[in-house]
Amino acid sequence: MPYNYADIPALLPPIRRLHALIRDAVVDACERTAMEDMARVTSDSEAESDTIYAVDRVSEELLVGFFEREVAPLAPLVLIAEGLPGGQVVLPPGTSESEAAWRVIMDPIDGTRGLMYQKRSAWILTGVAPNRGPATSLPDIELAVQTEVPLVKQHLCDAAWAMRGQGTRAERLNRLTGEVLPLRLQPSQARTIAHGFATISRFFPNARDVLAAIDEEIVQGALGPVQPGKAHCFEDQYICTGGQLYELMAGHDRFVADLRPLIAPVLAQRGLALGICAHPYDVCTELIARELGVIVTDPAGQPLRAPLSVAAEVAWAGYANAHIQAQIEPLLQAALRQRGWL
Repeated sequence: MPYNYADIPALLPPIRRLHALIRDAVVDACERTAMEDMARVTSDSEAESDTIYAVDRVSEELLVGFFEREVAPLAPLVLIAEGLPGGQVVLPPGTSESEAAWRVIMDPIDGTRGLMYQKRSAWILTGVAPNRGPATSLPDIELAVQTEVPLVKQHLCDAAWAMRGQGTRAERLNRLTGEVLPLRLQPSQARTIAHGFATISRFFPNARDVLAAIDEEIVQGALGPVQPGKAHCFEDQYICTGGQLYELMAGHDRFVADLRPLIAPVLAQRGLALGICAHPYDVCTELIARELGVIVTDPAGQPLRAPLSVAAEVAWAGYANAHIQAQIEPLLQAALRQRGWL
């Protein structure tokens, strides 16, 4: 079936409705369910790419039925999400993958761990690309939507979306009143990471020392020795890729890098395996950040090119603006080359 780029805007309203349904269902479940139950690992949860918790099932149950009813009638699609058999399903049922017009990749809850313990918001992430078969990759995404899943005690929550070349739009919902207002997102215009937030992700054990060493080398190279009684810069280990991208969009963070796939050789030397890392569904909304002017690259400074699958591993870096990139990227790449990672 030939793909018509003009059809992409037709997907935005139903995807935004789905996000709202998932957001409300998950918040309601968190309000009604004990934290320990939401954090329970489900019996069939050891998926290839990540662990599925009970809170994840709340959103997954909405996915296939909604897309079959609301989106597939517009044109056939391949829905890609963790938890689906084989990582994807073609809709309507009985349609061949080659007949699909779109490939839709989703993370129905990015940031499960922070949300299930009511520590921090999670995000619903969706990217839509024309179907180019299994070779379809992140640069093919033409529409991206991400919606905040707030904490139970949080009455404001945000959503942002973008279509390629048309900029980013965002809004803020007041859950108490139902009022929705436009939201202006603005990445930081600072020319340095000094006194701002800059983070190398090191969420999990086994190679934190290596990632921390890279962090120290970058900060020392960018800012020099710390002065007594002063703080050079700060870090924010937000265990949610969509949330990290949002922090760059909102001007809260100036630099973020998630290098976890690169540490596999170090772990192998230690007799360990790479655990959880980012996948294409975690970064499927990076188009929104780029449309705002955030610079998102792979560690070598090139555009992200991972295929739209649940298994591919993604390392990425985000810079709030070109000044931050010029300050940090050479130091990051030098640290990676020194270790043979580039």
